[in-house]
Amino acid sequence: MLEIKTAYKKNNDIKNYDKETAAVDAIIKDVRVRGDAALFAYAKEFDKADVNKDTIKVTDHEIAKAYDSVDPDLLKTLLKCKTNILKYHERQLSAGEFDGSTGWKFAPVKRAGLYVPGGLASYPSSVLMCALPAVAAGVSDIAVASPNVKNPLILAAAKICGINKIYKIGGAHAIAALAYGTESVEKVDVIAGPGNIYVTLAKRRVFGDVGIDMLAGPSEIALIADETADADYIIADLLSQAEHGANGEFVLITTSAGLAARVAGELRAAAGRTDRHDITEASVDKGCQIILVKDIKRAVSVANEVAAEHLEICTANAYEVSKGIYNAGAIFIGHHTPVAAGDYFAGPSHVLPTNGNSRFSSVLSVDAFLKRISLIGYGEKQLEDAADDIIRMAETEGFFAHADSVRVRLKNYNKHK
Repeated sequence: MLEIKTAYKKNNDIKNYDKETAAVDAIIKDVRVRGDAALFAYAKEFDKADVNKDTIKVTDHEIAKAYDSVDPDLLKTLLKCKTNILKYHERQLSAGEFDGSTGWKFAPVKRAGLYVPGGLASYPSSVLMCALPAVAAGVSDIAVASPNVKNPLILAAAKICGINKIYKIGGAHAIAALAYGTESVEKVDVIAGPGNIYVTLAKRRVFGDVGIDMLAGPSEIALIADETADADYIIADLLSQAEHGANGEFVLITTSAGLAARVAGELRAAAGRTDRHDITEASVDKGCQIILVKDIKRAVSVANEVAAEHLEICTANAYEVSKGIYNAGAIFIGHHTPVAAGDYFAGPSHVLPTNGNSRFSSVLSVDAFLKRISLIGYGEKQLEDAADDIIRMAETEGFFAHADSVRVRLKNYNKHK
């Protein structure tokens, strides 16, 4: 059983990245000096990709073949996601003003480089969530770099976004190539998208020579919950983020002693039943905190201290509660809005500040590609209508706890019909 606490304590088990930083510095310097020769050598060593100036870019034929190989129902879901994401980000645009004396206007950067991680999974949603804000902003030249281009979903998602400049490279060498250019890779103005620690450190190093969106880290979730919250929902939503990896924070802040006790007693066992149980159990053991507070005002105060990437508000009058939040990457309002709805379908980008950086940093938006906290509030019917698409996307990417966070709600809806 997990310990129930009365105060939040930041996880200070921060690894020293001196070794990785030194490696990244050496890679960036090498790519800047030797260009393609260094880039292709690192691609062979780290990406296991034997590329040259003629093969580094994915061809139109490869993109079309990948697109045609994707399940038609999944393509329909990707297109629905595109519609929601693009529509949301187009709402953020302003024409600017000029009063005859002073004013302002917005202009997009000319070139953007988007990083899509590889590793053990495929993230077509990250293509959509990075590319479509740039499309909405009016960026005319968008390139994608990914070590996972053999997965047709990455290429299909890029095609849906209208992108055909896709480089078969990943890691710090990809960031260096995008930032400084090589004989085969064109220099960009802004680099956006999540990646591993080497990618993050590389983005930090090249910032100033190019713009970056943020320094994203391990996935996080905090939940404010009262006696109206459903414990099954809370457990499912904690696990949906815990399945990302063991270095994040997963915090329940609640006014209900009963809810705290049930989650504390059941969460570890529930983690053991997930498809990615080895990752999820480690995440729960290392990063989960359950905090019992006296009232909602105190819960809001703690949530602002946590400054989580994802913040769910599972209370009565959730929207009113949300008005007190000023530190969060995205706010998910009400019992029917799991993080999965925002991760895939609702519209706001899922590329969010982590590690408490929402104190000063914002969600990826059109602002990252122009020279500005997300609100997502589904009702029961909206979640039902979108459930098949959200579940399909989640399971396609191997995040079965994401899918279960929707299913647990559907099961509860059906019990009351």
